[in-house]
Amino acid sequence: MSDQPKPGQLTLVAPRRGKPQRHLADLTMDERREAVAELGEKPFRADQLSRHYFAKLTGSPEQMTDLPGDSRERLVSQLMPSLLTSVREITCDDGMTRKMLWKLFDGSLVESVLMRYPDRVTMCVSSQAGCGMNCPFCATGQAGLTRNMSTAEIVEQVVAGARALARGDVPGGPARVSNVVFMGMGEPMANYKAVIGAVRRLVDPAPEGLGISARGVTVSTVGLVPAIKKLSDEGLPVTLAVSLHAPDDELRDTLVPINTRWKVAEVLGAAWEYAAKTKRRVSIEYALIKDINDQEWRADLLGRLLKGKLVHVNLIPLNPTPGSKWTASRPEDERAFVRRLESHGVAVTVRDTRGREIDGACGQLAAATPAS
Repeated sequence: MSDQPKPGQLTLVAPRRGKPQRHLADLTMDERREAVAELGEKPFRADQLSRHYFAKLTGSPEQMTDLPGDSRERLVSQLMPSLLTSVREITCDDGMTRKMLWKLFDGSLVESVLMRYPDRVTMCVSSQAGCGMNCPFCATGQAGLTRNMSTAEIVEQVVAGARALARGDVPGGPARVSNVVFMGMGEPMANYKAVIGAVRRLVDPAPEGLGISARGVTVSTVGLVPAIKKLSDEGLPVTLAVSLHAPDDELRDTLVPINTRWKVAEVLGAAWEYAAKTKRRVSIEYALIKDINDQEWRADLLGRLLKGKLVHVNLIPLNPTPGSKWTASRPEDERAFVRRLESHGVAVTVRDTRGREIDGACGQLAAATPAS
């Protein structure tokens, strides 16, 4: 019998120990120059490499004709290694929503999603392979944590989306990634150092980074209070999104188990400190789950907690995972929840449910992809 995979069959390698290879996106510009010098090249070659990667979105050495031919391959292999291997890509919304499943060097699977709107292009990226927060309604949380991703592995997801736009793979003509949300697989604040490094690569002007406005970057958390406080002092005016999902500790202890460590009052207190320091409006993420957290009295409680604060509520119709008892709220309950929040003067919107037909919830595509 042949050991070769059948056409269309996915073959995953066994996980390998170690770390992903160093990439220039892991490094500051000064560190890139040092790395290039260690390879026996002039430091300014780091600027050229950075311009190819972040500004020109160049993917192959053959296109880097301003680099010496005898050192081009070595520089690229050492500082621009391939970190993501495409496993699967599926689209909906006439090609405007594209979900990508990637294999990392050790066989771990992560997902990212590109969503094109009339006025913007948003990339939703993963920060961990899996997640250790164990939220019972989340596909990723139920899979557990495999490992943290590196800064460059996070950035590569955005660069891949930018290259797809540049190639014309996404309908609608030329465009650039304008928004990045850390709402894919993983708890960003549990991989703090790599995530902050990625944010800096995203917002630094080219050729140091991609030059995306910090106001277009959203970092989410289930409520790791020390990390929220640390983020307040980074000088990065990104949007903080708190995945609250319940206004009362009794329910939130079940829906978001980390709440047994940091209660609702502590989490919101840290969020208000962040808003005061950065002058940025905090986003409260709230997945509406049928008969679990969608009661009007809970909307009233949430409204009282948020009233008068620099805040916006993003209600999320739950995208149910296969076999789960958790499902989206009834439309009439969703509307009633919105009305109760608005009665307290709280700004609220219901999230666009793009990607539902392509396993849009984070972790669903990875969970549905069998290893052979």
